Amino acid sequence: MLRVYTGLFLLLLISACKTGKEYQRPEVVLQASFDSTITAADTGSISDIPWATFFSDTSLRGLITRGIAYNHDLLIAVKNIDIARQQLKQAKLLNLPSVNLQVTGQVNRPSDNSLNGLSTQSFLGKSHVENYTALAAISWEADVWGKIRGRKEVALLSYLQTTEAVKAVQTSLVAEIAQGFYNLLMLDKQLAIARQNLVLNDSFVFATQLLKDAGNVTLLAVQQAESQRQTTALLVPALEQDIILQENALQLLTGQVPGAWQRQLTLTDLTVPAELPAGLPISMVARRPDVRSDEIALMIANKRVGISQAAMYPSFNITAAAGLEAFKASNWFNIPGSLFGLATGSVLQPVFQRRELRTLYEVAKLEREQAVIRFRQSVLIAGTEVANALARTDKLREQQDIATEQTNTLKNAVANSQLLFKSDMATYLEVITAQSNALQAELNLASIQRDRLGAMVELYRALGGGWL
Repeated sequence: MLRVYTGLFLLLLISACKTGKEYQRPEVVLQASFDSTITAADTGSISDIPWATFFSDTSLRGLITRGIAYNHDLLIAVKNIDIARQQLKQAKLLNLPSVNLQVTGQVNRPSDNSLNGLSTQSFLGKSHVENYTALAAISWEADVWGKIRGRKEVALLSYLQTTEAVKAVQTSLVAEIAQGFYNLLMLDKQLAIARQNLVLNDSFVFATQLLKDAGNVTLLAVQQAESQRQTTALLVPALEQDIILQENALQLLTGQVPGAWQRQLTLTDLTVPAELPAGLPISMVARRPDVRSDEIALMIANKRVGISQAAMYPSFNITAAAGLEAFKASNWFNIPGSLFGLATGSVLQPVFQRRELRTLYEVAKLEREQAVIRFRQSVLIAGTEVANALARTDKLREQQDIATEQTNTLKNAVANSQLLFKSDMATYLEVITAQSNALQAELNLASIQRDRLGAMVELYRALGGGWL
């Protein structure tokens, strides 16, 4: 009995051992701050703001809400969470013994001229042997090296990685919907600009025709004015086409069939906040779902190294079985005469498997090194995306100020050129040039306004915002 207790004690002592190393986050290269003017105390970030608060427009919030509810990519990602949850439930039971029930009936009729046949006839007095068995078997492997515990931890980490993947899909979806929404408002604005300029072109063509009838200009002036009007007119169906395509794209993102979408505001109704705090770079590592997913993948790779190492060590198994066995069906349930039981303890040490286990262990270590590289790369990419978005928000603000001044200047130039043309102090080419420049300036201003809103959305996504 003392030997039994001693053996159990040693088994429990060994089971406290584990293979592999505890996870430690590798060093990553990050700038000290995204903005040289902030300090370590400035930890606030726009990514901490829930998307329903960050986007103030009710129409956009409605689109995002519908997208989160019906977008198919996000729905598939959510189903992956359900799959991972089921796998996690199964992994929690790995430490429990396996229990099997078996009922068998066997009849063996050996040859009368065989040794078995002669023995059966002399021993049992009949030419066949019957055997009936009902048993319950239990098998349990002691988690000596932490192999089973490692598998359970991998299942948990895989579940957490799946949840981060869902967050990453949602952040991208929120950003895509917002970008599409702002792009649609830009197209609306450009269409309105094109139609307004088309009206001005029509009036100039009419005025040029009157002057030509009066003999003040040639037919060439009328033709040039008409050509400018046609150039502007071409923009209208092209922009209308782009609007339809963008509406359909938004419908697809929100899981709806193609169709028009009503909006109540214009591009000029939206403004970009003067301050868009980015917080500290190190906090972004813990906030961005894709970076977190890559770090969890590194944790999983680290655990698999320990599991592969444990596979090379002995495994300790305990097997027990008990049941009923009889040579006659009538005696099958004759208790206690038909009762039997057995117990087995075994130690299995892999010896020669053509270096397979060692190869798996070395491969696991290399895969962990790959995961380290991917994690560092994702951190670097995330930091670069934030830096680029900050640069865009800053420089686009300057561009918008300049573009606004340019648009006002060219609008005045158009009005002045038309007055001078009517007074015969400017040529029709000067009027056409002024109209063309003003049109392009207005279209460019709308594009810059949309790019500023897009840069704000990209900064929000790059910092990890959108999944709250």
